[in-house]
Amino acid sequence: MKKTIFILLALILVCGTLSAEAARTDAKKLKPEKPDMEKIKKEVNDPASKYYYPKLFRMYTSNDTSMTLDQFRHLYLGYVFQEDYNPYRRSRYSSKVEDLYYRDKHTQAECDTIINYAENSLKDDPFDLRQMSFLIYAYREKKKNNLANIWQYKLNHLLEAIVSTGTGLDEENAWVIINPQHEYNLMNFQDYIVESHEDRPPHYDYITVKQTDKKDPKGFYFNVLYILQEYYRKFPEDLN
Repeated sequence: MKKTIFILLALILVCGTLSAEAARTDAKKLKPEKPDMEKIKKEVNDPASKYYYPKLFRMYTSNDTSMTLDQFRHLYLGYVFQEDYNPYRRSRYSSKVEDLYYRDKHTQAECDTIINYAENSLKDDPFDLRQMSFLIYAYREKKKNNLANIWQYKLNHLLEAIVSTGTGLDEENAWVIINPQHEYNLMNFQDYIVESHEDRPPHYDYITVKQTDKKDPKGFYFNVLYILQEYYRKFPEDLN
């Protein structure tokens, strides 16, 4: 069966060397904390706050690896309160070289192509976790390990920011996401195989996964409130 780079990178999630099982165990060690979205909104829009969004985003785009998980939580969740937030944004670069992602081996020139399109995609959509995984892979193939490690750091902390919002085991503790693709990204990075997707009104998605162990959950809940709010703001006719 063909596997994309995205799936393969589940094997190197945390530090570029750990297994997917170790990555899943590490994620479970995080203490979930339901986000106070009104507080986050106030903080990311306050120029005097240490979480002021332009300040956080500059740190992120300048590859500042001193950013904490708390800062990443504000960066990720606070994006829904920014003017350019669009949960359905897809860069025109993201699918230009889709065929390359399904190859087992890549030449140095092909890695350069992957890097070029991934970098341009991330300029359009800064939290495209899939493109980050491609970028990390290509940088490692090119032996540009410092750059790969920086992007691994960003990817790890964005995933941790999501996982830190709850347990995912029920609606009350659903993981908060800002992009519908992040549901599948998170499942793949934790080495789960998605079996089905269900809408659970008023604003939840439920993803069922293949159980490899009796102790594994049958599925996970995602809070998609902010995605739906933005969708209906743009397409109010769909409310009728």
